[in-house]
Amino acid sequence: MKISKALFTILILLTLVPVIYAQTDTIKYGDNEKAGKYVKVRGFNMYYETYGTGQPMLFIHGNGGSINNFYNQIPYFSKNYKVIIADSRSQGKSVDDEDSLSYEMMADDLNGLLDTLHVDSCYVVGWSDGGINGLLLAIRHPEKVKKLAVTGANLWPDTTAVHPFIVYGVMNEYNSVKEKLSTPSVKHDLKLLNLLLFEPHITIGQLNKISCPTLVIGGDHDVIRPKHTLLIAQSIPKSYLWILPNSGHSTPIVYKDLFNATVSEFFAKPYHEILGFGRFN
Repeated sequence: MKISKALFTILILLTLVPVIYAQTDTIKYGDNEKAGKYVKVRGFNMYYETYGTGQPMLFIHGNGGSINNFYNQIPYFSKNYKVIIADSRSQGKSVDDEDSLSYEMMADDLNGLLDTLHVDSCYVVGWSDGGINGLLLAIRHPEKVKKLAVTGANLWPDTTAVHPFIVYGVMNEYNSVKEKLSTPSVKHDLKLLNLLLFEPHITIGQLNKISCPTLVIGGDHDVIRPKHTLLIAQSIPKSYLWILPNSGHSTPIVYKDLFNATVSEFFAKPYHEILGFGRFN
């Protein structure tokens, strides 16, 4: 299966979907001089923005995305929380010219950002690759994550987790880019494609050790197979599962109002396990 670069960008760099929708807020999220800063984190300058006051809440965007991907969430949550949102390593304004890039690196970067901001613990929302980073942040730095909400995350990169159309599309594009002359742009593209094609590798045992309450979200027609999203929820001790009907990968956009309200309620209310006869309720 051969797909064009333009079609591949639409299908694979999933967090770029927000450009299709009109942004009605006048603030340029991801390019806001008043809210934006750079901080040296683990060998590169990470760009981040903060909004609002209150308990800290970290948002993590997906592959090839940026701060702007959460323009539907930032104004909503910044009314009650201090929203912290960054461009991940080698994406957006967080330039990193090194050859290597992994989800573990990005999770540790976010931990470094929280340390710099003197944030001991926070709520975390991750979308797509950002969901993977959120899971790894809870695994590698459990003290930092008070509660976690992830949408469209996967544990491994094969067709048991990701729809075959996407897997084979990424594979074709990766092989095509590899044939090009090695330029900074090509190296950058290969780093991001490498993540999609060969990573992550999160084990069920690692999920079993996540101690924070977690809301696991997916669309019933997501690029991540619903049964894989169910597996993630079943493997985290304190988890809720939310599969949105008639939905693909872009739950924070297509269902923005319901997404915001549901995640907000999850963060606000104590986690409780339904046991025994309570399962009939």
